[in-house]
Formats: sequence, structure tokens, C-alpha cells
Amino acid sequence: MPDTMQAAVMHGIRDVRLEARPVPEPAPHEVLVRIGSVGVCASDVHYFTHGRIGGFVVRAPLILGHEAAGVVVAVGREVTRFTVGQRVTMEPGWTCGRCWYCKTGRYNLCPDVVFMATPPIDGAFAEYVAWPESFTYALPDELSLAEGALMEPLSVGVWATQRGQVAAGQSVAVIGAGPIGLVVLQMAKIRGATTLVAVDIEPFRLELARKLGATHCLSARDCDPVACIRELTGELQGFPPAHAGVDAAFETAGTLATTRTALGAVRPGGQAVLVGLPPDPLVELDIVSAASREISIHGEFRYANTYPTAIALTAARRVDVAALVTHRFDLAEAAAALQFADEHKHEAMKVVVDVAAE
Repeated sequence: MPDTMQAAVMHGIRDVRLEARPVPEPAPHEVLVRIGSVGVCASDVHYFTHGRIGGFVVRAPLILGHEAAGVVVAVGREVTRFTVGQRVTMEPGWTCGRCWYCKTGRYNLCPDVVFMATPPIDGAFAEYVAWPESFTYALPDELSLAEGALMEPLSVGVWATQRGQVAAGQSVAVIGAGPIGLVVLQMAKIRGATTLVAVDIEPFRLELARKLGATHCLSARDCDPVACIRELTGELQGFPPAHAGVDAAFETAGTLATTRTALGAVRPGGQAVLVGLPPDPLVELDIVSAASREISIHGEFRYANTYPTAIALTAARRVDVAALVTHRFDLAEAAAALQFADEHKHEAMKVVVDVAAE
């Protein structure tokens, strides 16, 4: 095992440099993973371009990247579930395991969560990461390491559709057909939704949404998506547009406009799930309309107990995460990968950094 490794370290806004770091030593309950692939998340891009997300501010050099998979190369002395050579994916947040939220299965709300690439915790744009075995999962042979890395965004989709209570025969609208939107779309289809509406402004994203199961694709450049969704569902439900809408709408783009669209697209009594969040926490929304239509509004913060489901569905080819990968970069090109993901939304879906060959 080498003493040092290469890591892509963020020193400031749009300033990511490749440099040597010590190889971490696994603690008794940790595994040391040689990283293979890391997905570039919108949060990585936001740190890269703004230096902060809300109250999380990059004040010291930070390694980004939290969608990761690789191969176990060493284990702590008390590790029992893994051996050297196993291919794994890592759930990027680990929690205390003792608080009320952890003990009731909502550990994503643990006040003491430690999350990769969230200041001051380093992430996975590095050759090696030591991580708790309890938040590490074996990958079946059917999955590549790039697919293993994407169990993280897929987990968001698993959790979102649970929060939205999607059921067989329902109608769903996904507002924002980026990587998160498309895993939400696929999970809604798996849960039995039969009307699947994708809304975006980029034609290539809508085309991929169609290939992955969308029954209707709406360009927000060409129509009022709320009016179109209400007209479409009104025809299916037998209601006038004012009383129509989808059973569940998912906001996945993180803008004020798409948040308003999601709330407006839901039928009376339906579910709205806020997966993405606007950069400004104080926004103007038509709360009277939402309240008078008895819309249930759900927030989403990461996920809990979703990785086994995500892995099983992908291994069974019920979900296609490989189709999301449009561009790949080497670790030395991490800064370019972040910049590309930021500036090429018209052609980039999921950018992946390949740290080591599989």
C-alpha cells in the first residue's frame, strides 16, 4: 500500500488542484476503498462555483465527490462483512446510530450525520477513502463501478417516490429531467405509475426521459407546463382542468419556477415532493392555492435504508443508471469535469470521474 495518494482538492471557487495526500488508515470498523468511479453531483458543482450551499461553506481545502464506488484494499481489525478485493459502493453519510432519528429508521435526519464532500468532510475525488463498513455495500458482478457510484442518486429517487406515496395506476409529473429527475421517473414507473410526465427545457433530456419511460414530455419553453398537465390529466380523470392534476409531482431542478410548477401541477388532495431546493430559501409561493386544494407538501433530505433496494433494482435491470452517463473524465481532469457539468447542461446528463480502471 502506498503512503500517499492523488486527490483533487478544492482550494477556492473554481480552484481545484491535483495534489498528494496521505493514504488514510482504516479505523477498526472501517474499510479502505480504492476508488474506481465518482459521479459529479449538482452539489459538487455548486460548491465549485459558489463555495457554499446554505450554511455549509468551504473555508479550508476540501475534496469533493460523494457518489462513489471502488474495491476494498484493506480492512480494520473489527470489520466482519468485507474482505480485500470486494467491489463496493459507499453510502456517503454515516450517522450516530444512537439518537431517536437513527433508532426509528429516519437516520437521514440524524443531527450528527457526517457526509462526504460537505464541509469540512472530505469526499471521494481521491484514490483512496476509508469508510465505515456499516455504510458500505457489496456490488454484485452485474454492476460496473460507475453504476455502483450512481446508487447514491438512485437512492434519492427511491426515497422521493416513497415520500410521494406513488402507487399503481397513478399519474406523476417530474419537473426537471436531469439525473435526479430521471431516477425519480424510473422509480415511479416501478411503483406502478402509468402516466409519467417529464418537464424540462432541454430537448436531449426530454428525449432521454422518453426512452426511460416517460409517457408525455413537455418543454417548458414551448408551453405552460401547469396548464398542459392539468389539461392532460383532466382528460384522463374526467375533470375540468381547474380540478385536475397529477397524483404526485416531484420538483427536482431546484429553482423557484419549477417549485411553483410542481405545486401547481398536483391535483386536489395530491402529493408534492420538493427534492431539489431553490438557492434562495425565502421564496414567494401560492400557499393559499396549495392549502385550499389540500396538497400534501413533502420535503426530502437525502434518504435512509435505500441502498439495498437501489442495488437490487439495478442488478435486475429494472432501473437503467448507465444510460444517464454522458461524459467521463480522469481524476487529473476533476476541475474540468466540474466546469463541464456546470457549463454544458444542454448536453451533459451525468458526468463521471474515473479514478482507477476497473
